[in-house]
Amino acid sequence: MEQEDKTAAAQEILDKPETKQFSGLSMWDLLKLSLRVFRTKPTRTILTILGMSVGIGTVVFFVSLGYGLQYILIGRLITSEDSLITVEASYPSESGKSIDLDTMSQIRLQKEVDNISPVAEFPGEMSIGGGAPGIIPLTRIIRPTYFTYSGTTPDIGKAWTDTEPGVVLSSQALKLLGLKADQSIVGREVTGKAYYPKLDGSTQEVDISALKISGVITDENEPPIAYIPYSSVSIEPTAFKSMLVKAKSIDLVVSLRDSLEKDGFLINAKIDLVNQATKITNAITVALMVFGVAALTVSAIGMFNTMIVGFLERIYEVGVMKALGATDADIKHLFLMESSVIGLLGGATGVVLGMTAGAGLNFLMSTLSQKLGSKALSLFITPSWFIIAVLVLSVFIGIVSGFWPARNASLLSPREAFVRK
Repeated sequence: MEQEDKTAAAQEILDKPETKQFSGLSMWDLLKLSLRVFRTKPTRTILTILGMSVGIGTVVFFVSLGYGLQYILIGRLITSEDSLITVEASYPSESGKSIDLDTMSQIRLQKEVDNISPVAEFPGEMSIGGGAPGIIPLTRIIRPTYFTYSGTTPDIGKAWTDTEPGVVLSSQALKLLGLKADQSIVGREVTGKAYYPKLDGSTQEVDISALKISGVITDENEPPIAYIPYSSVSIEPTAFKSMLVKAKSIDLVVSLRDSLEKDGFLINAKIDLVNQATKITNAITVALMVFGVAALTVSAIGMFNTMIVGFLERIYEVGVMKALGATDADIKHLFLMESSVIGLLGGATGVVLGMTAGAGLNFLMSTLSQKLGSKALSLFITPSWFIIAVLVLSVFIGIVSGFWPARNASLLSPREAFVRK
């Protein structure tokens, strides 16, 4: 009986087209009508948003992990901009050659070269604070540019400069001297000697002037090594184990590397390592994204199902709105607005879930890392542009999911809607 009354009322409206009360819906009207679903179908709507947020959150979580891995790996390779455009050149040990001043002068003339930082390496002997001397197998006599060109940065203290000369020691070198690598070691005085090899196989003893420890490298993988300035030795070296050659720009690094290789040098270029690391981390990021997209696809299917059910339940409502003057475009926009709002809310909630999960794991890993004596670790990093892209993608998924129901609803005539109801 109730159904017959609705049909009769609808038929009466159809017979009086002049009673139409509006000819179009504004964006504000569409938004208010689309939010009505939270009041009429709250459980289904919230579950749909939750399902969408799980898919989006999975994508955010995995992609943040990929970016975090990339940042950690490449960040360890690139500690300064200069280190990226610098190549380390040395002769193969079997060649019996060493780099001299004439060799560096010739290389400096190449068009790709901006500057050269020579590296001399000899065994040495050091004493800290008047204590017992100890042998340091690797004593590197360098210029201050070495630290920026190589990307070497002390973990405790700082690198020395021409105006403030000093010495940087590795933690392994301090162990040989019976000392611990901590802040208290910075500022203590160091004296010692370097042993230059002679052609006859003997060594020349060269005094190292008194220096103060400016920094310590705590990396346990770093060998026992001391970095001292040219100004600290009584006789400057004329033969060098290697040299750091800085290119004028990043575009010239490859040609500089190829040119030095043709001259018989072994080359170690960080840009090659960075390129390989980028390829690896990109592959990892794509693989992780695939898992996230799979979860997102399932969520999108669930949202599409919700919109279809919503359309079927609101056929009569569509008929009434059209009878009152709503256009096909109004009906289509109403369904698309509703699906877009659900998609946006699902995306925003998913971003929050994914970033919260990543932040929680970052906190746990940083706490564990610091307890083990290492630096704080951030394994999950979410770029700002990616958050914006995810929100745009969420709205797009909402539009795609609601397009078919919106189209069907817009094509539905009032008479057909009342009959189907």
